[in-house]
Amino acid sequence: MKLLYAILAGLAATAAMTAFLYLLSYLTHRVMKVIKILGTMLTRRTQPDGSLSDAASTKVIGTIAHYAAGIFFALIYLALWDSEVGLITASWGLLFGLAHGIMAMLIWYFFFMMHPNPPIIPLRSYLLTLIAAHVVFGFVVTYTFHRLLQPDYSFWW
Repeated sequence: MKLLYAILAGLAATAAMTAFLYLLSYLTHRVMKVIKILGTMLTRRTQPDGSLSDAASTKVIGTIAHYAAGIFFALIYLALWDSEVGLITASWGLLFGLAHGIMAMLIWYFFFMMHPNPPIIPLRSYLLTLIAAHVVFGFVVTYTFHRLLQPDYSFWW
């Protein structure tokens, strides 16, 4: 049952994180559309001018990869809790999200540095925004797990 909960929590948290990034992209007019960035890089479809690919298959691949990673990390969170590292609470969710965000920032940085033709985006602001987005992920994945597992303590402690 916990595997199903991890899948549901990973999907919910990835959706929340993606919505957060798309909202910021809309508000700031900066390229932060993680699915398009990931899809463009995985398919190596960076446009000649450095922009992102708009191909439907690029978006499908980016979506699948992004949500698969979200489920994978939800499983990591669950493994940490099952190993008695932290509790399924808001504060631990935010802390795990912060650590996860720093790790994601480093992974993305190296992905951009090693990619033969990365898209041209404001990398510094994108990487810093990823930390905040993963804090959102950590909070939502933890809240979802708490609601599904119903531990005998409050989420807000």
